[in-house]
Amino acid sequence: MSQWVEVSLKVDGEAAEAVAQELQKFCHQGVSVEQGGNMPIAWDEDENPQPEYLIVRGYFADDERAEETKQQIDRVLGYLNMMYPVGEAVYSTVADEDWADAWKVHYKPVRLGEHILIRPRWIDVETQPDDVVISLDPGMAFGTGTHPTTQLCLEALEKLVEPDTDVLDLGCGSGILSIAAAKLGANKILAVDIDPIAVKATIENAQDNGITEGIVAQTGSLETVLSSARRFDLIVVNILAKIIIPMCDNHLGDTVRPGGKAIFSGIIDEQADDVEAALRKTGLEPYERLAQGDWVAILAKRPA
Repeated sequence: MSQWVEVSLKVDGEAAEAVAQELQKFCHQGVSVEQGGNMPIAWDEDENPQPEYLIVRGYFADDERAEETKQQIDRVLGYLNMMYPVGEAVYSTVADEDWADAWKVHYKPVRLGEHILIRPRWIDVETQPDDVVISLDPGMAFGTGTHPTTQLCLEALEKLVEPDTDVLDLGCGSGILSIAAAKLGANKILAVDIDPIAVKATIENAQDNGITEGIVAQTGSLETVLSSARRFDLIVVNILAKIIIPMCDNHLGDTVRPGGKAIFSGIIDEQADDVEAALRKTGLEPYERLAQGDWVAILAKRPA
């Protein structure tokens, strides 16, 4: 029986993105980011519950290269620890038939905003009549709904999506934001990601949520969207500040129709001023920030 090595780290919200980005270089089909500890459920719009910590988890083959892989991971984490404390990796062995589902044990239902409920596909949960329920199996694509960057985007979508809104989900990951937009009343959603695994996950998750029309998922990038000449009432970009800023230099603002709005996440609070400056250069006007811990989402609009 073949086996896999599970590598995991308990980190705070600020470190999760950096650790996930490094671990996915070594792990089969990427990594997951999960909530850890006791997570309170909040219905009140003004409440903003925080997980005690986040868990970044991935898997690689337990073969003749496993020990070398561990050493490489520890070396990378050592460099990260010089810049920001991320702790040490914990390694364990998982049987072949169990590895793909092992992380699911830690993935729980999450309530966000006023009505959004994210439910793992394999868990039944009691719902309310006005719940906007998103059933999700992210596979190994980013976007389980547990990371603050995703949660901020979902809360912003609940504020901004109106009937017949035309939405761009740039860097769609698991498709969670596209599905939320559709269930909140958006008319057409274009979901784009450079990773074919993410596009596949988006399509499968949309179908599982009963969305057979309205979402078009495709492999591509900002350049793909710009070359199509298609423009949107609302765009959502949940990536990283270091990617959003160069995108602004490449006409990111042109994807938004005059009078349209945009949501940007994956931003540490200390990066927000730089991102807002870049947004202004691309023709967008930041007008609000949403915050969760050290993470910020910036809402912007394009003048009519």
